[in-house]
Amino acid sequence: MLILNQKQIESLLSRSEVLEAIEKAFNVFHEGNFNMPDRMHAHYDDITLLLMPCFTSEYFGTKLVSVNPKNQAIGKPSIYGNMILNDSETGEPLALLNGAALTAIRTGAVGATGMKYICKETSERIGIIGTGIQGFTQALFACVVRPVKRINVFDLDDKKLSDFINKLQEKLPEIEIHAMNSSEELVYESDIIVCATSSENPVIPNDPNLLKDKCFIGIGSYKPNMREFPDALFSQITKVWVDTPFAAKESGDIAMPLENNLLQENQVNTISNLVANKQYDQSGTSFFKSVGMALFDVVVAEYLYKKAIKENIGTQADL
Repeated sequence: MLILNQKQIESLLSRSEVLEAIEKAFNVFHEGNFNMPDRMHAHYDDITLLLMPCFTSEYFGTKLVSVNPKNQAIGKPSIYGNMILNDSETGEPLALLNGAALTAIRTGAVGATGMKYICKETSERIGIIGTGIQGFTQALFACVVRPVKRINVFDLDDKKLSDFINKLQEKLPEIEIHAMNSSEELVYESDIIVCATSSENPVIPNDPNLLKDKCFIGIGSYKPNMREFPDALFSQITKVWVDTPFAAKESGDIAMPLENNLLQENQVNTISNLVANKQYDQSGTSFFKSVGMALFDVVVAEYLYKKAIKENIGTQADL
């Protein structure tokens, strides 16, 4: 079995190649050539444990992830995890990958895929609310799909905000990166707004005029009681694009507006329809909500495994 740690995964990846892998995953999803059992959620206090299996024609994999938002207060990552990749024909375990690194990479690429298909091609200003690893990878991948010249960042924690900007500036030295004083200022100064927080209440003002003609990407909300976007957003849009249909049940950003009749079920559409048909929905105000799925993990793990074998990166271990 090949073992790939975080540094090895980061050394392997090309952001454009990961984006190609995510589009491949969306095409597999659209064709239905996979088997993805419902992921299991287990909760203890504020900790969530996710078990995410998926089978494709060549590989299957299982990711085990723990999520604890309180870790941020003690300087630890909110997400830990491991991914096992197996051969679909024999069941042989092929690789063990750092699940947190894999999750961050594929989530950044999923958010950017949403931008590619529903955000105006001329969008140059990206706003990031939330300064965890998800916000960081969203910014990196956004720069691959749009001609980004400026990144605006907001977080309630000034120290985290400063550290985030310094770290991001090292990765993107040619791009202007600015701290915002409020989420209202961030939305006003941005073309694309990415929310990557664990908030249970909207982090954007409930002002329809402020939201008009912007593109919104939702990454953070992964429970029915978590919500990042205000009611006013749903008065501005005719469709919500999601990465998978169960986003309507898992995320409060979809479930609550449906429950309150701000959104109808026929307005919720999977973005794989756009990807598979190479169609774009880039007019007016737009919204893409991602909750993630195991199919992304398997396809990106396959990409990393094949590239690692080719470049002789990783540690071989007998189990």
